[in-house]
Amino acid sequence: MKKIIIQPSGKAIDCPSGETVLSVLEKQGYALPNNCRAGACGECKIKVLSGEFDQGFVMDMALSQEERAQGYGLMCMAKPISDVLEIEFGTVDAKPKLFPPVENSWHIVTDKIHRTDKILELKLSPLGKPIKFWPGQYAMIGDVSSGHPLRPYSIANAPKSSGELSFIITNDEGGKTSPWIHNEVNIGDNIKINAPYGTFLGDPSVDTPILCLASGSGLAPILSLLNAYLKRGHRNPVTLLFSAKTKKDLLSFGEMKYLESKYVNFKYKYTLTQESNKEGGLEGRIDKVLPQLLPDLNKYSVYIAGGVSFVGACKKIVESLGAQDDYIHMEEYFAQQV
Repeated sequence: MKKIIIQPSGKAIDCPSGETVLSVLEKQGYALPNNCRAGACGECKIKVLSGEFDQGFVMDMALSQEERAQGYGLMCMAKPISDVLEIEFGTVDAKPKLFPPVENSWHIVTDKIHRTDKILELKLSPLGKPIKFWPGQYAMIGDVSSGHPLRPYSIANAPKSSGELSFIITNDEGGKTSPWIHNEVNIGDNIKINAPYGTFLGDPSVDTPILCLASGSGLAPILSLLNAYLKRGHRNPVTLLFSAKTKKDLLSFGEMKYLESKYVNFKYKYTLTQESNKEGGLEGRIDKVLPQLLPDLNKYSVYIAGGVSFVGACKKIVESLGAQDDYIHMEEYFAQQV
């Protein structure tokens, strides 16, 4: 049994052979940022202080050769080789923050709802003990035995006592898992999931206005966060701005209007990028319309979720409007690898 020592706390964690550093940390409840779990995004990059590890295959854009020479590694792929691997992580107290993920948790498909031509909502109910998660986290779904690798999908609902989970899944025709979910998984089927993962989390104690920016299935974690904030009685203004190509691409429109009616501090806005907004609403990319909507984001907590280019563009515009880096939270969706 190898050991991982996290500094500056000095906490030692057992690491079974063949496990990644990220997996081991998560099972102990530690919140290490991560997104793709495939060596592509760079979110789980941390410095290795001593010891040796097998980095596996990672992309240079996520971990440069210079960073590798300086001792940095991507923990989603890194597996300890030496008996002790010492890493730079966390604070002096190193307190666990996340629920340990549960692997191979059986769920039954209770519904499949086509929201657009390419996006459906998948609803699952647990066949055993419900999985505990924080709003904004994701699950790994797939069926490796039949050639459909595990892929990350954000949970689209706030935690429920029933354990029900909802996912908004785009059919990526170049992948192997989302087409399986769209075309082969049926209501009544039993499937296994691993969850929860990720650190795209809302701070329950935050006392600021909140802005959420989303496109496509990036709405999933935003929905989870929104419902949690509103149900907890968050009193500051909460705004969701959703970007869609056309009106038929709007997701959860009815639910958004319901929340807007129920909570006086919640405002729902959408902008269309490839169609005129006949109702006199917003048109164009978020970087065009946001300055008109909220010109000063200095005191806002900002949550952004969607494709890589969308998230990058949104980050630039919110920074230009005064949003502080510590209050900007991002969840990038990467295309599935064949």
